[in-house]
Amino acid sequence: MEIIRTVLELKAAVENFKKNHKIIGLVPTMGALHAGHMSLVNRARKENDVVVVSVFVNPTQFNNKEDLKTYPRTEENDCKLLESAGCDIVFMPSVEEIYPKEDTRVFDLGPVAEVMEGAHRPGHFNGVAQIVSKLFSFVEPTNAYFGEKDFQQIAVIRRMVELEGFKLNIVACPIKREDDGLALSSRNVRLTPEQRNIAPNIAKIMTESLTFAKSNTVKDTIDFVVNKINAIPQMKVEYYEIVDGITMQSVSDWNESAYIVGCITVYCGDVRLIDNIAYKK
Repeated sequence: MEIIRTVLELKAAVENFKKNHKIIGLVPTMGALHAGHMSLVNRARKENDVVVVSVFVNPTQFNNKEDLKTYPRTEENDCKLLESAGCDIVFMPSVEEIYPKEDTRVFDLGPVAEVMEGAHRPGHFNGVAQIVSKLFSFVEPTNAYFGEKDFQQIAVIRRMVELEGFKLNIVACPIKREDDGLALSSRNVRLTPEQRNIAPNIAKIMTESLTFAKSNTVKDTIDFVVNKINAIPQMKVEYYEIVDGITMQSVSDWNESAYIVGCITVYCGDVRLIDNIAYKK
């Protein structure tokens, strides 16, 4: 496994593989890798000749400077995990390498980026589009892998790919969960033991809402989830929206779409956790 820290070296290494007609898969990450990330790497390993994983905590997608500061960084452990998974190239650049000058690009991401995370984290998705478009242009992969925990992000990246004209496949991979249902996240390490104990209620209550939804309205289902989670000490729902799984726009009736997903963000103490569940797929 090769650890690369400059764009120039990355492009040269990738070009070498392409000369030999190798299919390249890219897994963009912000590090602090866990089994969720590794499931993406394993899928990429099965479907490509060469696997490139980027490990870069991207400052332009953090609208909260404190969140950027506290985001876990575990470079040594990340490299061990990636090597054991058969990764070919790890791209671990500095901020200066990625942004030698300020990236002032503003992407016309449209309605998919204006709701939920887009509304609560201004500028977040533009930052995501900046870094992912850079990685796509550096590597020019055939396939790029993203986890469905960041459900809205995948829709935003698809939109960016359309805007920029990248020729690649976006592969969405299922959420990996702990045995108790908690969606794997790099932020989970910041939970206290007590918070870690209550955090699985997010997935549990959303799962209960699947049955509730069969005989209740969309609005009542939202209230059901929000009220049950908010009743747990230290838990506070920032938003719970039930949306069309493609457009990310809210639905008010179960018959509005063939693909309906509930997307949630919950503060557990001061740790912001996201999750989602499909009502219709």
